[in-house]
Amino acid sequence: MTGILKAVIPAAGTGTRLLPATKSQPKEMLPVGRKPVIQYVVEELAAAAVGKVLVITSQQKRAIEDHFDIDSVQMDRLARGQKSLDVMNHLSIDVQMFYTRQSVPKGLADAIGLAEHFVGDDPFLVSLGDSILRSSEPGGVLKRLIETHAQQRPAATIVFETVPREQVIHYGIAQPKNGAGEVFEVADLIEKPSIDEAPSDLAVAARYLLDPVIFDYIRRTPPGRGGEIQITDSMRLMLQDGLRVWGVRLGPDERRLDIGNYASYYEAFLEMALDDPDPDVRASFEVYVRKRLGITGKAR
Repeated sequence: MTGILKAVIPAAGTGTRLLPATKSQPKEMLPVGRKPVIQYVVEELAAAAVGKVLVITSQQKRAIEDHFDIDSVQMDRLARGQKSLDVMNHLSIDVQMFYTRQSVPKGLADAIGLAEHFVGDDPFLVSLGDSILRSSEPGGVLKRLIETHAQQRPAATIVFETVPREQVIHYGIAQPKNGAGEVFEVADLIEKPSIDEAPSDLAVAARYLLDPVIFDYIRRTPPGRGGEIQITDSMRLMLQDGLRVWGVRLGPDERRLDIGNYASYYEAFLEMALDDPDPDVRASFEVYVRKRLGITGKAR
């Protein structure tokens, strides 16, 4: 396996925790700095040499398709006004975009299951559309994920992040088999355990590399809380059948920005705004933040 050519972006969630901002637009299209969330996700995949991306959408998510489409009228208007077309550089990403719908929300595993005919017989990436992974190397986390999957040949390889103990109740949590280094084998996965039941503080970090065998296990996975089928439960069935799952930890210079609720969304926007590509905008915003928070001293 020299590379992963296809990826799936589940983006069919209702975004209820971000109402009213998500009443008429997908949470994946909420701006974080200068770009909507999903653009960061697609750029990360492109940096890892993924060539085809299937986005799982739902009703009222047409804005995602429109964003990655070429608007010739808008491009002409920008050109006539002699404005830089760099602001539209998402159109030059060398990735083919495909779309299908999860009309009835039944959970993440059900959404991934809709990609079966798209991915065929090859391993494929899954990148959640509401999480940004930041790394010093573009696509660096996915590249390590692909490398580990090629070396270990498991049925699934997952990215994990360390979370505060009190937050394990919100994530799928890993039980490492022989300790948790930068790369480790997973003995078990528990979906949203209690603090006392959690076998570690290693949480699934919104990126997976899956073999097509996952589709058989999705079909076997019973609905859980709220009637949804969770991918953590599907992978747990694989582990119980003796298939192997490996994990890759985020490095010290890497972090996940979650757009799942207002607190984490504000954090993500602040971080990306403070790293704006325009140094004048970046400096001006930092001055404002320092003034607003009453921070004295020199800026960066």
